[in-house]
Amino acid sequence: MSESRLQRPEANRLLRFAARLTPSERAALEGQIEEIDFDLLARLFRQAKEPAHKIDAAKLSPIPVIELPRTEEANAQWNNADQLGRKALAAGRCGVLLVAGGQGSRLGFEHPKGMYPIGPVRGTSLFGVFASKILERSRQSGRRIPWYIMTSPTNRDETKAFFQGNHYFGLPAEDVVFFVQGTMPAVSADTGEVLHAGPGEIFTSPNGHGGTLLALQKEGVLADMAKRGVDLLYYFQVDNPLVKVLEPAFLGLHLQASAEFSAKVVRKVDPKEKVGLVVDYAGAPTVIEYSDLPDELAHQRAADGGLKYWPGSIAIHVFSRGFLERVANALPYHIANKAVPYLDDQGELVTPSSPNAIKFEMFIFDSMPMAKQVAIVETDRDDEFAPLKNASGSDSPETVRAALARQAGRWLTAAGIAFPTGEGGAPKAAVEILGSAGLDAADFAAKQRGRPPLTGPTFFGEEYRPLVN
Repeated sequence: MSESRLQRPEANRLLRFAARLTPSERAALEGQIEEIDFDLLARLFRQAKEPAHKIDAAKLSPIPVIELPRTEEANAQWNNADQLGRKALAAGRCGVLLVAGGQGSRLGFEHPKGMYPIGPVRGTSLFGVFASKILERSRQSGRRIPWYIMTSPTNRDETKAFFQGNHYFGLPAEDVVFFVQGTMPAVSADTGEVLHAGPGEIFTSPNGHGGTLLALQKEGVLADMAKRGVDLLYYFQVDNPLVKVLEPAFLGLHLQASAEFSAKVVRKVDPKEKVGLVVDYAGAPTVIEYSDLPDELAHQRAADGGLKYWPGSIAIHVFSRGFLERVANALPYHIANKAVPYLDDQGELVTPSSPNAIKFEMFIFDSMPMAKQVAIVETDRDDEFAPLKNASGSDSPETVRAALARQAGRWLTAAGIAFPTGEGGAPKAAVEILGSAGLDAADFAAKQRGRPPLTGPTFFGEEYRPLVN
């Protein structure tokens, strides 16, 4: 039997305020200590003190991308991929993975971000938007589709209660599987010692979106997938309501390439845009931070005048289950220097004004070089990328609803539905489209063609109609 971590010298320091605690508080603190891998923290702290790794520009080159179809040959490939993806859906091979551990604090919304009411007519939440797309994919494929939702320890209960209160948006409750993201202690930047948030609490923070892979294994999600016969997992994050959830063509392109990891990318036009870049680095597909690309390379132009390094990662992926099983414990940690409130040796709370601590987190895209095959697939920014991050300015509710309105205008035009036009071709009055009304422009046109002209705010879709199998 392995030694209890309570016997470690490091544990004595973390119990130095134990006299202030009730028996239950002490038991909770001891439980936290038992979860700490002190050897890992020591190794990560030593690495944090080493010089930061720099990108070697000589090892960088553009990566091949399956671009949006612009020729007959490319259209044929995408059409074949679409059919292949639909077959995978109909065979019950597909599940959905949503990363939803964040709060809406930057939006001035003190709840899980997925609860944010983004719908411009009825205020449908982000969760509701995604649920409507999964529900419609399920109806079209004739198969139930499991939805795995990664929460954080802080928002798990409220998220589950929200789904229960909304009757799981029409999805079978047993197909909506919640699991919890892991955490890591923060350590002193000077000493590497674990910091106290309070006498009976260690300061921890989420271990990054890369921690998804560890949680999939630890929380039994991979086993659940295997039990259901699911071997393709469609991944995205909670802040982007334009995601084409379970897009058949993307699934099919993943399968055509025999890929283990596939990523959607958008075409960057601004070298300074704050999205990660997918590149070939030392012969392997890799995502690097935009700030790590040397300035001279960031501004390089290709023969067509566009950026040479243009594939911007938007955190939409397809993973093969076998790959996730193989790499769940393989991701490296990154460091982040942060200002973290802590208790000093006298037990007084100190609130620093500058970084005093190191947090450790993993990035899911670090698994990309570990894949035997990848597929990097271009998508249209206007159709699939409108992240919700800030209360105002860029990536705000205003810009996201504007993107939704422009998309609604394109879909209405394709369906031959007349409407008063506003800025950028968007309808003057608010329009909200849920998945049941159409999953893309062609699907929407097939379902809605022949409708009378719009004269005011309009909602398309059915909310929370139960799935019948």
